[in-house]
Amino acid sequence: MTQYKRIAIDTSKAVFTVHGIDQQDRPVLRINLRRAQMIPFFAKLPRTEIAMEACGSAHHWGRELTALGHEVRLIPPQYVKPYVKRGKNDRNDAEAICEASGRPGMHFVPVKSVSQQAESMVLKVRESLVGQRTQLINALRGHAAEFGIIIGKGVSKIGPLLTVIEQEASLPSEAKAMAALLGQQIADLDANYWLRVFSGVRIRPKAAEMWGSSAGWRPPAIRRGKINYSTARGSISFNIHDGGLLSYIPIRN
Repeated sequence: MTQYKRIAIDTSKAVFTVHGIDQQDRPVLRINLRRAQMIPFFAKLPRTEIAMEACGSAHHWGRELTALGHEVRLIPPQYVKPYVKRGKNDRNDAEAICEASGRPGMHFVPVKSVSQQAESMVLKVRESLVGQRTQLINALRGHAAEFGIIIGKGVSKIGPLLTVIEQEASLPSEAKAMAALLGQQIADLDANYWLRVFSGVRIRPKAAEMWGSSAGWRPPAIRRGKINYSTARGSISFNIHDGGLLSYIPIRN
């Protein structure tokens, strides 16, 4: 069996391009593997240095290949680009990853554990939902301005704005219906985007009071105090009130 010095993988959703070199840095492996073939192929190889770009699904494959005994190195994509010799395609990308991985002083990204990726997902999903809510609020304020209804910035102004729109006799019913639809979308995000980050614990959104909804849950065995939830990108805190209800404290970066 050929002993490879280094193997590089250009990852994708279905077909993975593999580039390997021997101890003299000569290319001796250029193949494509389908997703189902990845684990059986690398399970047969002795311990080998495997390089990938630190992009989508790379951490998953890093964990899988590490479990097989291989040494996995993840490279930031911007550090691979200078080593692409010709036009960009999967085979050239795999060769560039292999070349970059062997450079002295190359910076590598640690393979994240499942729990680390879950923690990162909490903040990423929250940021995405906050962006969606901001987009909806701006759309509602913009449409209201087209009818001469101006109101200040902030989530707390949305409830009064919807009331003004509903009570404005000169507005067509279609405009009122669309404003109500946007308001409902904003309310749904307010009620749900305070993420459940603890098993068995739900969060009481501050916006519940503004929208008049009963968004309160009682986590077991929790009475009063504060929970700090730390991740690599920041920390989230929750105040625990009487009865176990939680309220959200914004992220501190």
